[in-house]
Amino acid sequence: MFLARLPMTMNGVLMTLYIVTGLGRGYGAAGLVGGSVTLGMALGAPLLGRCFDRYGLRPVVAVCGIGTTVFWVAAPHLPFVALAVVALPAGMLSVPAGSLARQVLATLVPPEERRAAYSLDTISIEVTFMIGPAAGIAAITAFSPTWTLTALGLLFGGTAFLIWLVDPPIREGAAEPAARGTRPPLRSWLTGRLVATLLIAGGTLFVLVGTELATLAALRANGELGVTGLVIAVMCAASILGGVVHGAVKRSLPQGVLMLLLALLVIPVGLADHPWWLLMLVLIPTNLLCAPTLAATTETVSRIAPPQVRGEAMGLQDAFTRLGLAAGSPVVGFAIDHSTPAWGFAAAGLGGLVIASAGFLWRRSPAPAPTPALAESRT
Repeated sequence: MFLARLPMTMNGVLMTLYIVTGLGRGYGAAGLVGGSVTLGMALGAPLLGRCFDRYGLRPVVAVCGIGTTVFWVAAPHLPFVALAVVALPAGMLSVPAGSLARQVLATLVPPEERRAAYSLDTISIEVTFMIGPAAGIAAITAFSPTWTLTALGLLFGGTAFLIWLVDPPIREGAAEPAARGTRPPLRSWLTGRLVATLLIAGGTLFVLVGTELATLAALRANGELGVTGLVIAVMCAASILGGVVHGAVKRSLPQGVLMLLLALLVIPVGLADHPWWLLMLVLIPTNLLCAPTLAATTETVSRIAPPQVRGEAMGLQDAFTRLGLAAGSPVVGFAIDHSTPAWGFAAAGLGGLVIASAGFLWRRSPAPAPTPALAESRT
């Protein structure tokens, strides 16, 4: 899963640089295409999760791997309009590496150890972000966009084949269909608490993608694009440190509190966006909360969702986080295009707070009463 996530950390920055520098478009246009890809991932994630629950891992990964490879190999040969059109369906066929990893951990790790396991998983994600964007920027700088995006497509296809080959377990009793139990009704497990958790997760990703885009724009505006890899690596290292602490302590802050601190700390970053080393330092506090917030989200979802619908629940988590990504790219990109990169940081933090506020309000909604079908499934 580490290898499968590696190309996913490259595609955003590669698509942005390709559209801005290769096609001569603005950050808003780049955010539109990137947002379409992530919107497609959001729409496809619950459907793919249900397919995992019903058909298993291998057939779904095979179809997704082929679709993702074709898109990235063809992307540098398409004009901007065509690229924007096919981005949405291509995103729907992306291999859901994140939800797969969470399903595997939920299957292999007992509930009392999952916070540490999910923290470790989030740390693994941060390591890929330390490697992926820097490698992607180095590749597209040294080689042509056509070669780079084609290589990215082949990397997507190769990692999908590895997942298919290993075929990790994604549900307890997967070899015995009768042991899976009756599928509980949607209203019995998609409660206000779960929806609130998902909305806060979406707000978190809005903040993260907006911060990354504003950082890239600030470095480019100041002529310091060459140190992008170093700045991103320090951001990831801070997140890793936060993840280690979150996974090691017996009690940590709730998901909502972590997300609020994450958003509030990024709003004033634009006041110190030059020189690059100062920007790097002021980005550390907000990134310390990145991994803990994501790990707390996954822990909550795995605790609430029944095993029979774990694939769909994890898919919904992917959907909400992708919606946060899809909204963050164009919104923050628009703010940057019509002002300065400094306002991009403010837009990232404020937008995340708006989405999280909707989650806190939703949490107040009453939980639905248990249905007879659910009662039978529990007996």
